[in-house]
Amino acid sequence: MKFIISTLLLLVSFITVAQKENYLLVGTYTSGKSEGVSVYKFNSSTGNAVYVSSIKSSNPSFLTVAPNEKTVYAVNEDKPGNVSSFSFDKKTGTLQPLNTQPSKGDHPCYINRSSNGKFVIVGNYSSGTISVYPVKKDNTLDTAIQVIHHSGSSSNKERQESAHVHSTVLSKDNKFLFVPDLGMDKVMIYNFNSSTGKLTPAAQPYVKVMAGSGPRHFEFAPNNKFAYLMEELSGTVEVFAYNNGKLKSIQTISSHPKDYTGTKGSADIHVSPDGKFLYCSNRGESNTIAMFKINPASGKLSSIGFQSTLGSKPRNFNFDPSGNYLLVANQDSDDIGIFRINKQTGLLINTDNSIEVGNPVCIKWISVK
Repeated sequence: MKFIISTLLLLVSFITVAQKENYLLVGTYTSGKSEGVSVYKFNSSTGNAVYVSSIKSSNPSFLTVAPNEKTVYAVNEDKPGNVSSFSFDKKTGTLQPLNTQPSKGDHPCYINRSSNGKFVIVGNYSSGTISVYPVKKDNTLDTAIQVIHHSGSSSNKERQESAHVHSTVLSKDNKFLFVPDLGMDKVMIYNFNSSTGKLTPAAQPYVKVMAGSGPRHFEFAPNNKFAYLMEELSGTVEVFAYNNGKLKSIQTISSHPKDYTGTKGSADIHVSPDGKFLYCSNRGESNTIAMFKINPASGKLSSIGFQSTLGSKPRNFNFDPSGNYLLVANQDSDDIGIFRINKQTGLLINTDNSIEVGNPVCIKWISVK
């Protein structure tokens, strides 16, 4: 009987550990050690990752995963750019190429998909364009059905000489598309028809931010009452009250310490799954994750500290599906740092664990089962 009980306990333990495993997909730049998209299996119990596979693709710097998790879409950040689709096999953890379409612009840097899986939306940085692609029944990408060209500039003559689309973020109800444009110092707002894929200017067509700030990435709070904008050039976070496609600025706060005098270059921004904390990555000479507590009533932020990423040029970061870990892609040090999250304080704890991968830029997840 003791043997049976022990066997059952080991079986339960094995199943529990297995259930906490997910596939980690890494988009990269391929000018260095990487050749494309890499796949790892990440264990949320131990914080360890094991290499599974990789597939060659030119500069797949940003990824998005289809709702059914059977297809992965990647930008190819070249001039001119492309957009690629891949099938994903959960049994083997491998990607296979499906097809490639022109991105209708230069240096595509962001890709997103609609919640119904029918459309993929791409932002082209250098050409300041947005492209919308229908997804075919075989999960390949059809030709672009709409291309929108932004036109404008702002005060930083070196970085804001023209429009630079930096992300394409859909509202939770998929009725609106928010497009931070670094070159124009605006967040453009579009109505999105999830049946046809068509974009049209929203009732509030844009919100303008401080000149020279450089809007980059954008994130909604889980309660959908607030939204947060990462401003790359000024190293600031702008907080908005949000209601049905409309934004109202309510706070601007630095993502650097008050005494910081180094160069800035903020990148990514995310709210913790429980909605209590906000994090953003700082490049330049900082190489940190800024950590903020969110006031649940007002949505405003208060700084709780800065964590070194223990690497160089942190780009995208993401929470593992359990919400226990934050993984950050350090582009120039060829590694992904793994930090445990203190869910009471919001602080990050170095696990002394990392994943070696060439020029990592983007982190996405797919469940094992």
